[in-house]
Amino acid sequence: MAGANFNFEPIQKNSLVVEITKRLLDYIFSGSLKVNDKLPAERQLSEALGVGRSAIREAIKALTVLGVLEVRQGDGTYLKRTDSTLLPQVIEWSLLLGENQAMDLIEARKVIEISICRFAAERGKDEEIAELKQIMDKMKLEPANFVELDVSFHLKLAEMSRNSVLKDILSSIQSLLRTWIKLVIESAGDTEFSYKDHSAIFEAVSKRDPDAAALAMERHMTDATSRLLKVIKENQKPAKKPVSS
Repeated sequence: MAGANFNFEPIQKNSLVVEITKRLLDYIFSGSLKVNDKLPAERQLSEALGVGRSAIREAIKALTVLGVLEVRQGDGTYLKRTDSTLLPQVIEWSLLLGENQAMDLIEARKVIEISICRFAAERGKDEEIAELKQIMDKMKLEPANFVELDVSFHLKLAEMSRNSVLKDILSSIQSLLRTWIKLVIESAGDTEFSYKDHSAIFEAVSKRDPDAAALAMERHMTDATSRLLKVIKENQKPAKKPVSS
């Protein structure tokens, strides 16, 4: 059977379904399975992970909703797809799975964004800076559209960087940006802190100061990261049991 050589460590955390889903994602994207390969049976996964079959079924259901797996009635569970169009969904999922799962993505974005900002200050055209200013004005006047405008701001900087590789990478993780920004803004309950960060970035870029632009973006990424990790930790906390009267 394809994918039969698998090894898992027993799960010891409380959130079983989340942990199982993480393990299965690691297993799937490690290259152990190919598209249309059959996963081990529920009983085998249950024994390997040391959890009940109902928890295994819930995790498989979650990955089926994401489009990763396909359950064929009476036959088993198969790997449906691992192509790049799936990546944004998996990234969004990983943000909610836990701090460790998200850290690599967070670190990568920080490096990419700082480099883009530096190049944008050096290479951006006057008309592009004017377009960036228009986005800033809308962020102030249209808080309801802040998330989309925030994404547009970062994509405009990528365009201004004149580096096609960095631009393509940032464009490919738009879903990550949107999810990240949305989680942080909703948790904070306002957009003022984020607007100030973007304002500092804009000022440095408009003055053609690459060092100041890179520093402003680094500060923004540090703040955004700490806020995101706070949201993730809050999502990981077990729900409080209601106090009986």
